[in-house]
Amino acid sequence: MDLFEGLGSEFAPPAPSPAAPRRAKKPKLVAPPAVPAAPPTLVEPYDKDAPPAIPLAETLTLANFAHPQATRQVVLGTARVAYEFKRGKRKTIGFLVGAEGLSVRAPRWVALRDVDAAIQEKADWILRKLTETQQRHARVEATRIEWKNGAQFPFMGEPVVIQLDPKHGFASVGGTLDAAEGDGPRTLRLAVAQNAEPSQIRDAAQAWLMRQARRLFIERLDHFAPRLGVSWQKLSLSNAATRWGSASADGSIRLNWRLIHFGLPVIDYVVAHELAHLRVMDHSHRFWETVESVVPDYDLLRQKLKDEAVPRWS
Repeated sequence: MDLFEGLGSEFAPPAPSPAAPRRAKKPKLVAPPAVPAAPPTLVEPYDKDAPPAIPLAETLTLANFAHPQATRQVVLGTARVAYEFKRGKRKTIGFLVGAEGLSVRAPRWVALRDVDAAIQEKADWILRKLTETQQRHARVEATRIEWKNGAQFPFMGEPVVIQLDPKHGFASVGGTLDAAEGDGPRTLRLAVAQNAEPSQIRDAAQAWLMRQARRLFIERLDHFAPRLGVSWQKLSLSNAATRWGSASADGSIRLNWRLIHFGLPVIDYVVAHELAHLRVMDHSHRFWETVESVVPDYDLLRQKLKDEAVPRWS
C-alpha cells in the first residue's frame, strides 16, 4: 500500500471498480428554515415569606396637619390637611393658620367645590404657614422648663439658672440674681426649699420675673413716650398666649410679662409699637413710620419676635 494515497494530485487514484446498476434517486427532504430560539427566561426562586408588592403611591408618606376641631380634609401636594370649616355671614373665603392648625371660613352660599378650589389656590401659602407653625411648636416644646433646682430659662435674652436657697435669706423679695461667673449663666437664687414641689418653684420664678418685667416696662415706656409725643396712663401685665401687647385710646397699655425672656431691643420694639398706637390706632403706613422714627430696625426685631421660641411654662 502506498502511504501517500490520496494526499496529492501527483499520485494516481486507484482503478475504479466495475460500475454497479444505478438506482432511482430518492427525493431530498428539505428542512424548514431555522427559527431563532427565544432567550431563556430567568425564573427567580419563589419566596413564600416575601411581602407582597406595594404600589409606589402607598410608599410616599404624607405629612399630616390636623386641626383638633377638623370637619373636612384635603391633600395639598405631599401633605394631608384636616381643617376646621365653618360658614357664616361673610362675603369671601378666609383662611387662618394658628397654633391648632388651619381654619377656613366661607359664605353660606359658596359651594364646597369652590372652597376646595380656593384652598388649592392658596396651597403654597397654607403649607408654608403650617410648617412654620409646626416648627415653632417644636422649638417651644424643646424649651419646656423642668421646675427643679438647676432649671434654666432666658432672662432679657441671657440664660439664667435657678438655685433653690433653703435658708430663705431673701424671702421678702422672693429671689436675687447673682452676677455670672466667667462665661457661665447668671444664677437666680429663689427663696424656696430644696424639697419644694415643681409648681412652687414655677410660681416663685414667675413672681420674680413679673416684678422685673413691670419695673423694666415702666422704664421703657417712660423712655419712648416723650419721643413719640404721647402720654401713657396705666400699665397692665398680661399672660396672653398669642398677643404681646395692646393699647387703648385712654392711654392704657397692656404688655405680656413673658417679653422679659427677650433681649432689650425686642422689648423696646413692642413698647414703641404700643405707644405708637396712641397716635395711630391702625397698622397703616403712617403707623409704621411712627414706629420707625424711634426703632429704625423694627422690621428685623418684629421678625425676631416671631422666630424666637418662648420657654414653655408647665
